[in-house]
Amino acid sequence: MFEGTHTAIVTPFTDKGMIDSEAFRANIDRQFENGIRGIVPCGTTGESATLSHEEHTLVIEMAIKQASKHAPGERGLVIAGTGSNSTREAITLTQAAEKAGADAALLVTPYYNKPSQEGLYQHYRAIALSTDIPLMLYSIPGRCHIQIDVDTCVRLAESCPNIIAIKEAGGQVERVRQLRAALPEKFEILSGDDALTLEFMNEGAVGVVSVAANLIPKAMADLTSSRLAGDKAKAEKIFQKYSPLFTALLKLDTNPVPIKAALAMAGICAPKLRLPMVEMSEEKIGELRRLLIDLELI
Repeated sequence: MFEGTHTAIVTPFTDKGMIDSEAFRANIDRQFENGIRGIVPCGTTGESATLSHEEHTLVIEMAIKQASKHAPGERGLVIAGTGSNSTREAITLTQAAEKAGADAALLVTPYYNKPSQEGLYQHYRAIALSTDIPLMLYSIPGRCHIQIDVDTCVRLAESCPNIIAIKEAGGQVERVRQLRAALPEKFEILSGDDALTLEFMNEGAVGVVSVAANLIPKAMADLTSSRLAGDKAKAEKIFQKYSPLFTALLKLDTNPVPIKAALAMAGICAPKLRLPMVEMSEEKIGELRRLLIDLELI
């Protein structure tokens, strides 16, 4: 279901801090017109942490409505980010996304309260029982300080038929090997890091939830489709060309600060963020601009 590239789409803001719905819809169109398999509104890159509950639901509804305007052959999936460190809140958001017509939901590991593995299992199981749409787990220990252990993933796959995938953002290739060896073949693994996409796919991942695809949707779509088709040389060529961009988007500042700066330089949306996130320094902006010029992206 999730083979290919899925864009962790940004939430554009106006100068007054409101959601820029026009820029948001236009970016969704760019994604699907360039072969992206799906979009993920209200993920980390979409600044879900600073959206109100009403805005969170609104962004997902806008994404679904815009996606529906595309022809069946072009329209990709809408995977709604509905995770929370409150199980009740995650259930509410997931049910709202299901009602709005989302194809699936992405559920980040509960952050801050650091539940045990049993707590994680009960959290995800409760959400799975509350909805009929497919669910993708999201393990990102760098932000949440815990990961979903392999054994817990296996328990969830066995007991919850609608938990069918995981976005793995722990940065370890060995972890993908362990997941692939332990989980059913139909359970899909996706990279949560552009820079590790090919390494993860070489170990059995089927695609990526990509930040860079906001800026380079066709390249990211071609990268994963080539690798899935067995054309390793073409996939590697694309990867090597954009590898400096992947590194810059990760290292220059906290996501989504660099990607929003890049999108602003490309004229796609403003670089505006919500506090406590702030724009990059002029020095870092200059570094990013030089890179984008070298890559002929601006």
